[in-house]
Amino acid sequence: MASKYINVNLKVWRQKNANTKGKMETYKLDNVSTDSSFLEMMDQLNEQLINERQEPIAFDHDCREGICGMCSLYINGRAHGPDNAVTTCQLHMRKFDDGATIYIEPWRSKAFPVIKDLVVDRSAFDRIQQAGGFVSVNTSGNTIDANATPIPKADADKAFEAAACIGCGACVASCKNSSAMLFVGAKVSQYALLPQGKVEATNRVLNMVRQMEEEGFGNCTNTGACEVECPKGISLENIARMNREFMKAMITAE
Repeated sequence: MASKYINVNLKVWRQKNANTKGKMETYKLDNVSTDSSFLEMMDQLNEQLINERQEPIAFDHDCREGICGMCSLYINGRAHGPDNAVTTCQLHMRKFDDGATIYIEPWRSKAFPVIKDLVVDRSAFDRIQQAGGFVSVNTSGNTIDANATPIPKADADKAFEAAACIGCGACVASCKNSSAMLFVGAKVSQYALLPQGKVEATNRVLNMVRQMEEEGFGNCTNTGACEVECPKGISLENIARMNREFMKAMITAE
C-alpha cells in the first residue's frame, strides 16, 4: 500500500526554561507521511523550523522502540496520545486525519517540572528507585545463582509483569492527583514477589514511599486512569500489593 500524506496543524507548548512562563504556539506542517511515527513528525517539524531560522522544539527521546520511556508527551489530552498500550515513539501519524489539529504538551505535575518546551525533569523517579528499588547482594564467597532459587511460576509471572514498567511517567501525567503509586507499586512488587527481595522488604517499601511523598506526588484515589494509559499495562494490583507491603512494614518496624 502506498504511503498517504496528510497536513496537520500543531499546537505546541513552548517554554524557554523552568523559570519562564510558557504558551502554546501554532505551526502548520504539510506532507506528513502516515507511515511516520509521531517523533519522526516532530523531527520533520524541527527541520522546517531550522530552515525558517527558528529555534527547534525540545523534546525527549532515546531508543524510539518503546523501551526507554523518555518520549513523554501529552497529546490531545492523553498521555502518549490517542492509542492504547504504546509510547509516543510507537504512535503513528495514521492515527490522525488530514487537516487535524494536534495539541502537544509536556507532563503536568509539580514533581515533574518543565525544563524546556516538552522536556520535563523526571529525576524524582530516579530518587525513588535509589531509595529502595534494588537488591543488595554479598558478592564475596559463594553467591547463590538466582536461577537456582525455585520460584512459583505465578509469582515469577507477576514479578515480570511489574518489572515491565519503564518509568515513563504516563501514570503521573494521567492521574488527577499526579500520583506515582503505580510506578512505585510496580517497583516494590517486582521484588516483593521474589525471595531475593524479601530480605530488605521492610526498609524498601518504607523508604520508597517516604521518598515518593517527599517528591511531592499526590495520593491514589483509585480512579484507574494510570492503568488505562500505561503503555506497558501495569496493573492496579501492584498498588494494592504495595499498600499491603507498607502496612506490614509499618507493623514490623514498630
